[in-house]
Formats: sequence, C-alpha cells, structure tokens
Amino acid sequence: MRPGTTGWAQVNARNAITWEEKFKYDVWYVNNWSLWLDMKIIFITIIKVIRGEGINQPGQATMEEFKGNY
Repeated sequence: MRPGTTGWAQVNARNAITWEEKFKYDVWYVNNWSLWLDMKIIFITIIKVIRGEGINQPGQATMEEFKGNY
C-alpha cells in the first residue's frame, strides 16, 4: 500500500493510541482495503478534523516518538 494523507488508524484514534495499536489498524486496513473503505476514511477524516478529536496522546503534545520497536 502506498502511504496517504489519512488512514484507518488516524480516523479511529489519531494520536491517542500507541504505535503498536496504529500498526494493528494499518494491517487491518491492508487486509480489508476497498474503494468504499477509502471513501469512508476520507469522510470520517473530515469530521475528525472539524471536531479536533484524537489530536493528543495522554501526557504528550501530539504522541510519543516512534523508536522502531515494532
């Protein structure tokens, strides 16, 4: 899969989850990809941006730095 502007992990929790959880969402996305899913992600992204949901991880300005452990 090519990287994009948004993704399944971003619309489900954005920066409020761990890197391990993000990778699980990414794997699910790759295994379940469809045009409909991409359209759903774009629609949910617009809503999340307007609402400002999931921007911060607890105790972080955005989220912890990725250290390459996964």
